[in-house]
Amino acid sequence: MTSTSAEPRARVAPTFPVSPDQHLMAEPTRATLRVQSRMLAATRAFLTGQGFQELLPPVIGPVTDPGIRGSKQVDIDFYGHKYKLMTSAILYKQASLMAFEKIFYIAPNVRLEPLETAVTHRHLAEFHQIDVEIRDVGREDAMELAERLVAHVVDEVVREMPGDLELLGRDPDAFREVVRGAFARTTHQEATADLVALGHPQDPGAEIDWEGEEILSAKTSRPFFVVDYPKGSRGFYDQEDAERPGILRNFDLIAPEGYGELASGSEREHDYAALVTRMRETGENPAKYGWYLDLARRGIPASSGFGIGLERFTRYVTGRTAAWEASAYPKLPGVVSA
Repeated sequence: MTSTSAEPRARVAPTFPVSPDQHLMAEPTRATLRVQSRMLAATRAFLTGQGFQELLPPVIGPVTDPGIRGSKQVDIDFYGHKYKLMTSAILYKQASLMAFEKIFYIAPNVRLEPLETAVTHRHLAEFHQIDVEIRDVGREDAMELAERLVAHVVDEVVREMPGDLELLGRDPDAFREVVRGAFARTTHQEATADLVALGHPQDPGAEIDWEGEEILSAKTSRPFFVVDYPKGSRGFYDQEDAERPGILRNFDLIAPEGYGELASGSEREHDYAALVTRMRETGENPAKYGWYLDLARRGIPASSGFGIGLERFTRYVTGRTAAWEASAYPKLPGVVSA
């Protein structure tokens, strides 16, 4: 990582809009959403050009991703059965590979984040992910694809939307290293040691917290990957390294300039017995995951994939202060809004 500062860039929290029209009619919002639309078009063109099949993800299901950092799932009554709103489409991505080799979703997600996350600039209760999954590839392949996808989308915005970037005060020179690709890399252990040396009390056995992500992010001018999270810090579907017990074959992609995490991904656990063991280790009841484990028993393919937070990605590209500014109808944790 290229060191520039030990502290994240200071940001003044923007005023949350009192009405949808106040937000939507603001010229910076309109420019941000125009850029976001181009980002989505570039994403779809890039992935379909690489042979990916786009599918429409479910919005509700009998179970959803449990690994959601302290946020709560939303239950609904589905004709007398308790279903969940999707917090992540990861389980359905794995299932989809039984039909297609390479798939992606533009997936809506709902997570009731803790109230304290309303001031982080990066959390929303309702958001979207660019969800990608590839059959029979390893973590390095997924990381390389994420790198190329991010570089392609940013390059298209810089080339095709200079007027909107200028209106938003976003300097295109900030992306010179991004469009070149070749993102940097550090391990979770190295990142933790770096944060502790800077006075941030990062737990070596846990995910890097949002403050730590901002601190590391502020030190670099190009995106970087954090790899090899410790077992127990992530969900049961992140595969453990067979040659390094206790280490997961996963990654986060961190944006520069203090913007924090853009994406998370991993090689996926797909063996039935290993999944049941990992579920129990993480406190999950395998009985809840009946349909998913039935598929695993019949043979879910090996795979790797990732999810890129669309609003966070848009915020980084457009230089906005908060992720809610990259949503047409933002839902901040704990804030009642349209």
